[in-house]
Amino acid sequence: MKTTELRQKDVAGLQAEVKELQKAHFGLRMQKATQQLNNTDALRLARRDIARAKTILVEKQAASQSAK
Repeated sequence: MKTTELRQKDVAGLQAEVKELQKAHFGLRMQKATQQLNNTDALRLARRDIARAKTILVEKQAASQSAK
């Protein structure tokens, strides 16, 4: 997911996106454990997507805290 798409979401939307990405990452880990995952690069991409979403979430939360 691109950062521009993530930055357009609000805090609740980002939290939901992080949960969804974590579920997808869990599924990929289970596929890897059962030798069903062909594209192992997908694990790395999923981790980076989660990190990207969490970073933007923290930025938005900090911005809302400083605005108060």
